[in-house]
Amino acid sequence: MKNFILSFIGALFFSVGIGQTNLKPISKPLVSHMYTADPSAHVFNNKIYIYPSHDIDAGIPENDNGDHFDMRDYHVFSMDSIGAKVIDHGVAIDKKDIPWAGRQLWAPDVAFKNGVYYLYFPIKDKADIFKIGVATSKRPEGPFKAEPAEIKSSYSIDPAVFKDDNNEYYMYFGGIWGGQLQRWDNNIYQADSKLKTANEEAILPRVAKLSADMKSFAEAPRAIKILDKNGNLFLEQNNDKRFFEAAWMHKYKGKYYFTYSTGDTHNLCYAIGDNVYGPFTYQGIFLKPVQGWTSHHSIIQYKSKWYLFYHDTELSGKTHLRNIKMTELKYNKDGSIQTINAYQ
Repeated sequence: MKNFILSFIGALFFSVGIGQTNLKPISKPLVSHMYTADPSAHVFNNKIYIYPSHDIDAGIPENDNGDHFDMRDYHVFSMDSIGAKVIDHGVAIDKKDIPWAGRQLWAPDVAFKNGVYYLYFPIKDKADIFKIGVATSKRPEGPFKAEPAEIKSSYSIDPAVFKDDNNEYYMYFGGIWGGQLQRWDNNIYQADSKLKTANEEAILPRVAKLSADMKSFAEAPRAIKILDKNGNLFLEQNNDKRFFEAAWMHKYKGKYYFTYSTGDTHNLCYAIGDNVYGPFTYQGIFLKPVQGWTSHHSIIQYKSKWYLFYHDTELSGKTHLRNIKMTELKYNKDGSIQTINAYQ
C-alpha cells in the first residue's frame, strides 16, 4: 500500500507539473462539451466512431480503488473523416438500463458482426465485483440494449475485442488495483488476494475467444505472457514495462501488436507476437506519459494511415475529468512504432 500511495502522489504531482509548464499539447480535445476518456475507436461504414468513457464529477473523494471514477452512461461520437466535425449521438446506454449493474461503468469497446453492433462494457455487479457485459444495436451509434446478465466467466475491466483475419473474435481484458484483476487466480475469484510484491511475477492480462453469438466466451480466459527480450516474464517491480490495464490489439504486416498501459508509471507500451494468444515480446513505449493519472488508448487504420486515440486532462486539470484526443501513429520500416510525446 505504501508503494501505491507514493506512486499515486507522484502521479498527481506529474499531472499538476505538466499544467505548470509551457509545454504545448500536440492535439486538441475532440470533445469539449463533456468529459470523455478511454477512447475506443473503430471504422464503420467509412466513418470513424469513438466509444469512450463518460467522466463526471460524482463528488466522491479520490482513493486507491478509483471510486471517484463513477461513470454512469456512454455517449457515442463519430467523424465523417479525420479532422471532420465530431458528432455526439447522445446516450447510447445508461447503467440503469443494465439489469445486473451496480456501479462504475468504465472503459468500453464495440465489435460488428452480421449486421449487429456489440457494445462490451465493464461494470461492478450488485456484489461490487467487476464483470463484463454486452449490449446490442443495429446501428453503430446505438441505442444499445443490454443482455439480462453479464458474460459468464468474465471479470475485471477494459474489454477490447479484436477480429482476426479468419473472422474469429477475441476479447482482451484486465486491470489491476481498482480493476480487481489481482483477485482472480486461474479464473477463480479470491476476495482476499493481494497485489504482487516487487520480486513476484507481474499479473498478466487475459484473453478469451468469443462464441459465434458474440455474447459469450467460447473458452475459459487465458493469461497472456508479455516477455522481455530474453524471454522472461516481467516482475512487479518492472512497472515501467509490465501490464496494468488498457489492453488493445491490432495487426500490422502480419504481426500481432498487443498494446497496454503500465498504469502507475503512465507509459503506453507495445509487445509483438506471432499468435493471437501470444506470447508477446516487449518492444518499447509508443506514447509517453500524458497529463493526468491514467493513460488509455485505441489504434485504428483509416485509409492509408494509422491513428492513435488517447486522453489527457487538458480541459480540467483533474485526474477524473479527462478529454479524448487523437494523433497519427507512425511505424518504422522494421515494424517498430515511433514514440510519441503528447507535448512539445
